[in-house]
Amino acid sequence: MSKKQILVTGGAGFIGSNLTEYFLNKRGYTVRVLDNFSTGHRLNIEPFLTNPDFELLEGDIRNPDTCQQAVKGCHYVLHQAALGSVPRSIKDPITTNEVNISGFLNMLVAARDAGVQRFVYAASSSTYGDSASLPKVEDKIGKPLSPYAITKYVNELYADIFSRTYGLPTIGLRYFNVFGRRQDPNGAYAAVIPLFVKKLMNHESPVINGTGDYSRDFTYIDNVIQMNERAMLTESPEAVNTIYNTAVGDRTTLNQLVALLKEYLSAYDPAISQVAVIRGPERAGDIPHSQASIEKAKSLLSYAPSHHFADGLKLAVEWYWNNL
Repeated sequence: MSKKQILVTGGAGFIGSNLTEYFLNKRGYTVRVLDNFSTGHRLNIEPFLTNPDFELLEGDIRNPDTCQQAVKGCHYVLHQAALGSVPRSIKDPITTNEVNISGFLNMLVAARDAGVQRFVYAASSSTYGDSASLPKVEDKIGKPLSPYAITKYVNELYADIFSRTYGLPTIGLRYFNVFGRRQDPNGAYAAVIPLFVKKLMNHESPVINGTGDYSRDFTYIDNVIQMNERAMLTESPEAVNTIYNTAVGDRTTLNQLVALLKEYLSAYDPAISQVAVIRGPERAGDIPHSQASIEKAKSLLSYAPSHHFADGLKLAVEWYWNNL
């Protein structure tokens, strides 16, 4: 039997490269990566380039022909390619829309035409919008608070239509503040954890927007890998053509985050414990609190988080210390 083939779009990015490494090296799949390197990095996939079961296709999901080429011969699609960041979408809603909606639709059409067995895609907790209820349950959402959030909700609507109309099996994973190895600390739209780690390692003050009481369900990368694998391979009809929160089911404030980062980093450099924090204005489009219910994923996918926040953060800090 020939090996099953996975297409990872955005496979040179943070989450995509971790998925690629896992399925290529630990699960023995053939993996093709599609990436245009707008936010991903060649360094992330460099170790795979000599692997005969790995293939890199450099291209853009905004090109329908590229998408058709990318899915050819693939059994599964793990669609991670997107322009992330709420602030980026507020600054440039048109490009965010083109990549996240038009590009997503191109991938759905290509997957449908190629007859892929499962289309698993990165959805987002931003879809919960202004809903104040906690924990967040999949079927209760509010109004989106940013162009980015709109694009990720439209992805869910399109996936649902393709499942109903064309019989394409889809599963959306609403990621909650994913962090871990290879998450880029550089650039204007760096996520909070790698950004704060880099600042503290350089003895620079991290900026907390607002009081620091805003909280997030920070989710370590290995939990996300587990959810992608379970979504890709589940054989339960009830578990397919739906959405799942991909999280831990807990929440941590920004103040708590900084305190833990200083504690863990101080083990490598004691001076970091004395670095002060700067307070900045609240960011447009930010929700105050985010915490997922993971009961649906537990029930239908037998999901069990392998890493809670503090455990994952300690591993992430160790990776950054050794790689930055």
